[in-house]
Amino acid sequence: MKNDRQAAILSIIENQDIETQEDLADALRANGIAVTQATVSRDIKELRLLKVLTSRGTYKYAPAYKAQHEMSDRFVQIFVASVVSIEYAQNIIVIKTLAASANAAAEAIDGMHLKEVLGTMAGDNTILVIVHNEQEAARMADHFRQILK
Repeated sequence: MKNDRQAAILSIIENQDIETQEDLADALRANGIAVTQATVSRDIKELRLLKVLTSRGTYKYAPAYKAQHEMSDRFVQIFVASVVSIEYAQNIIVIKTLAASANAAAEAIDGMHLKEVLGTMAGDNTILVIVHNEQEAARMADHFRQILK
């Protein structure tokens, strides 16, 4: 019963913008599943559902992996909008951004989960991207430049 209910929850939030626990409980009831608010709350925690911003400016429930993907997309948009220059020396890529944009742009890089990237460090307007060697630095700098196009 619990597995069926949780499968129904995932199906509902995939097909509808569910903003509140009450909306979710109502949708479950409309599908013939009797629930209490406490049960819905537990299911949300167990399924690790998060609220994400919709294109309409409201929030809806989404599975964590989808929320992460949507967040990564936003960070990439910030990366594209804020990067001023990309250079490299040896195994370090230096990315200059608009003021106060480096942390979000670095989060975009971290969210890409690139095996070549050992780590990033961001200041206010500068990101250091550390890779294994100079060849990877050249490739990754080109990769980041391609994202900007």
